[in-house]
Amino acid sequence: MTDSNEQKPKIEIAGDWKSEVQAEKQRLAEEKAAQEPAIKGDDDWKAEAKAEKERLAAKAEEEDASGGGAGRMPPADFKTLLSTMISQAMLALGAMPDPQTGQRYLILDLAKHHIDMLGVIEEKTKGNLDQEEEEMLTQTLHELRMHFVDVSKAAAEGRLRTAPAPGSAAPGTPGSGDIAGGPAAGGAGPIVS
Repeated sequence: MTDSNEQKPKIEIAGDWKSEVQAEKQRLAEEKAAQEPAIKGDDDWKAEAKAEKERLAAKAEEEDASGGGAGRMPPADFKTLLSTMISQAMLALGAMPDPQTGQRYLILDLAKHHIDMLGVIEEKTKGNLDQEEEEMLTQTLHELRMHFVDVSKAAAEGRLRTAPAPGSAAPGTPGSGDIAGGPAAGGAGPIVS
C-alpha cells in the first residue's frame, strides 16, 4: 500500500514553453531556408544582374576618383596634405623650379610660413598619427627647418639673392626671371654668388 500522505514531486514549468518552442522552430526553419539556394524567377536574376552592374560601375568610379595620375586629383589623405605643404615650402626655398615658369625663386617669408604651417599641423596632430605619418612629418619638418636656416644664412651673407613672388616684378628687373637659380643660372637651385 502506498502512503497517501506522501507527496509526489511536482514539475513546474516557468513561462510559456510552447511559444518558446514555436519560436525556436521558426528560427531553425528560417536558417534552413537561408542556406538552401532559392530558385530565381526571370525578373529576379535580371534585377540582380542590374544591381551588380551598378555596384561595379560605382566601384570603378570610386577607384578612378581615388587614383592619381594625369588629370586626376590625388587622394585626399594626410600624406597628400603634407606633400602639398612640403612642395610649397621647397618651391619657396628655391629647391625646385616653379612648374609654370620653370624658374627657381627664393622667397624666405613664404618658405617660413609654409614651414610654420607644418609645425602647426605637427602640434595639432600629436598623438593622432600612425607611425609612418608621424615619422614623415617629423623628419621632413626637421629637414625643411635645417634647409631654411642654411639658405637664410647664405642670403644674409649675400651668397644668395632672394626674389619676389613670380609675376610681382616687372620684366627685366631683379626678380623677374633668372633670379634665385633660374635658367640663366643653370636651374640648379638658388644662385650662390
